[in-house]
Amino acid sequence: MRSFFGFLGRDMAVDLGTANTLVYVRDRGIVLDEPSVVAVNTRTGKIVAVGAEAKQMIGRTPGHIVAIRPLADGVITELDVAEQMLRYFIKKVHRRHALSQPRLVIAVPSGITDVEQRAVKEAGYQAGARRVYIMEEPMAAAIGAGLPVNEPCGSMVVDIGGGTTEVAVISLGGIVTSRSIRVAGDELDQAIISHVKKEHSLALGTRTAEEVKMAIGTACPPTEGRTFPVRGRDLVTGLPRTVEITDQEVYEAINEPVSAIVDAVQATLDQCPPELAGDLIGAGIMLTGGGALLDGLDRRLAQATGMPIKIADNPLLSVVLGTGRCVEDFDRLQGVLVPEPRH
Repeated sequence: MRSFFGFLGRDMAVDLGTANTLVYVRDRGIVLDEPSVVAVNTRTGKIVAVGAEAKQMIGRTPGHIVAIRPLADGVITELDVAEQMLRYFIKKVHRRHALSQPRLVIAVPSGITDVEQRAVKEAGYQAGARRVYIMEEPMAAAIGAGLPVNEPCGSMVVDIGGGTTEVAVISLGGIVTSRSIRVAGDELDQAIISHVKKEHSLALGTRTAEEVKMAIGTACPPTEGRTFPVRGRDLVTGLPRTVEITDQEVYEAINEPVSAIVDAVQATLDQCPPELAGDLIGAGIMLTGGGALLDGLDRRLAQATGMPIKIADNPLLSVVLGTGRCVEDFDRLQGVLVPEPRH
């Protein structure tokens, strides 16, 4: 009888990311992929827009409308706003209100505290879920990338998102050793903004910095001499101005955060038990998340670790696909979920 009710409230998986939120619905696949941004009217306290529409407003709003990202560094910083955003996304994909509420599996960074975990669960329950389960992002990313997480052999995953980089060695359905650092895509964007401000006296927005990173960003010393025009506000005259920046400049700007990611991978390997380290030499390291798409990062990691580096087929979707697999095959995979804290 319980399984019958399980069918009524279509179970869902959510990748609650710093940059984007993705929702997977059982038997339907990924149904939503929108920026984790909410525009709020500060005079009335009402939400003006959520997701893609709100992202368009960043840096372009009048004084009383603020575009908020309720997650920073992979954790909820604005709980009320995060709850409303989650509720909005769930309602958008789950319109059958008369039927039972869905079970919800939410992916969170592995370094999250108990307080932050409770905040995520609370947001899920407030959004109308019947049960909320927590899954660690590196585990979800590994499952989504097709790694054999339940086998008695080591698998290593590096998930570089917007706010956090998650590095984990997984075996027998559990995380053996992991590291979560708050250096990821957003940090690379900020490094580009700081560099352009210092070297060219130009103020850039985060969206422009992200475009630069995607167009000519590289983790290895560049050889092609590519350039990219950036428009921003001249800090001296206050007028709009365009400058050409080179791939060498961008490489130097983002080198420090990229080095921090490489260091986290090496530190995790240092803590890995010898038997599993032997498995990893053959299996290699799997890169997932948007940061996996940074040009040259796989080569840089290969040089630093001496191991084969693979990029997941769908790096941006790995976490939500892994959480979705858990929803589709709940009975078999529920062992990988974070256990409920004992009261």
